[in-house]
Amino acid sequence: MKEKLQVGVIGLGKFGLKFGKTLVDLGHEVLGIDNNYERIAQAQNILTQVLQADATNKEALKQIGVSDLTYVLISVGESIAASTMITMFLKELNVPQVWAKATNSDHEKLLRKIGIDEVVIPEHMAAKQIANRIAMPGFIEHLPFDKSMGIKEFKVSRWSGKTLREVDLTNRYDIQVIAVKGSRDAEYRFIPKADDQMKEGDRIVAIGKITQLARIKP
Repeated sequence: MKEKLQVGVIGLGKFGLKFGKTLVDLGHEVLGIDNNYERIAQAQNILTQVLQADATNKEALKQIGVSDLTYVLISVGESIAASTMITMFLKELNVPQVWAKATNSDHEKLLRKIGIDEVVIPEHMAAKQIANRIAMPGFIEHLPFDKSMGIKEFKVSRWSGKTLREVDLTNRYDIQVIAVKGSRDAEYRFIPKADDQMKEGDRIVAIGKITQLARIKP
């Protein structure tokens, strides 16, 4: 059984609420915090627990018990001052992982200087994803721990009749195939066997350097 995370979300606007709902759907517990009653009312049937509070008040955060949470995401809109102050308070209260949504690169630099663990700029991420999907059809996602790495889906044509062992992507391109779906299959099979033969129209999903993924023509 996977570990159930205890996650806090400060700021229940569109981004914060969507983030929290996704984690709840994945089976984790999410505490939502906002000082706006309407947002609290909207989130109460979506998140595990919601509290109306002013997160720029350190004593309020302490009473809520944020230090018991594994992760806290700060998503307080355009207020750089508020997100910076909340970040500082959370670090002082020894929250293990503090993440924040930033509005721009300068905001990100400021947050990193006060010791935040991770910064997300949604507009930058979305723009990069869209550009990659246009430039490289089949591109799925960057990997957060290394921006040069990605995941891409391919449709088999030239490799029809060959096995993964024969195309030897790992040694030739430093690429690893992580899933395969036959043209008539409803779902992917993960960790495929090296001697499985590919057929035209099959789909494969591979992980590797984005520059290397762009070279593959299966």
